Amino acid sequence: MISDRELREIVEAVLRQLSRGETPKGEPCPCDEPVRGALDEGECLPDLGEIRLEDWCLVPNPVDPEGLRRIKSTTPARIGMWRAGPRYKLEPWLRFRMDLAAAKDAVMKEVDPKLIEELGLFTVQTLVRDKDEYLTRPDLGRKLSPEAKEKILSSCQRSPQVQMIVVDGLSSTAIEANARDFIPSFLHAIKGYGLSVGTPFFVRFGRVAVMDEVGELLSPDVVVELVGERPGLVTAKSMSVYMCYRPNRDTIESDRTLVSNIHDGGLPAVEAGAHVASIVKRIYDAKASGVKLATMQG
Repeated sequence: MISDRELREIVEAVLRQLSRGETPKGEPCPCDEPVRGALDEGECLPDLGEIRLEDWCLVPNPVDPEGLRRIKSTTPARIGMWRAGPRYKLEPWLRFRMDLAAAKDAVMKEVDPKLIEELGLFTVQTLVRDKDEYLTRPDLGRKLSPEAKEKILSSCQRSPQVQMIVVDGLSSTAIEANARDFIPSFLHAIKGYGLSVGTPFFVRFGRVAVMDEVGELLSPDVVVELVGERPGLVTAKSMSVYMCYRPNRDTIESDRTLVSNIHDGGLPAVEAGAHVASIVKRIYDAKASGVKLATMQG
């Protein structure tokens, strides 16, 4: 067995060699060798965001490859991502972190003012003062500020057949990704049904039920509200459209009709615009929306 004295001498000898920049037995130091990266010069890392989760299967040698492909083709859920021991593999983990970051950004960012201007919308705000209050006080997101009410009354016509509003909701990204294509499609289709549309506008820091206050102010027959859906790990770009016949302070959630999942991986925005217009026509003719409309139509 090596003694403490011998061990100390060995350590001291190694330290002396290191201090002189030497390596034992004159071997080349591996630190002097150039480090070769995983990529060649000029090569770029792959964009994991371009990978469709439905097509991404990392299970090695699955028992039933075709069955696994069939399952994955039906859902963007993270199935078949495999593992490294008890952990995610690197690329699925990076994709997870990327999707989570996109969801957080969608909640915290503001809708681009240039888009609002491009769409010809004026902006009003709820009683919410900032994003933190918006997230912690959803009740304030349902109420328009006094300044907003005054601006709406001075800028919009009273009692239109259809009143459209755009609300940031919980995903500004969804509004930026879909409103530009949805609105022209909707307006073209709704005019084809012979219905007039009031002056549209944008509501900052709004919740779904802000449409009730709009209904109280302008007395439209139907309110159509575009709102950003709560983002998740599948997409941060999903928009919903709520419709309600003559909404007011007594409106309850079951009075609203909803079309959701409007994004490039779900219902395309252009198609959604025409689809929503057809529903608005049914709501207008039936003078009912939500559960009442569904019950009337059987």
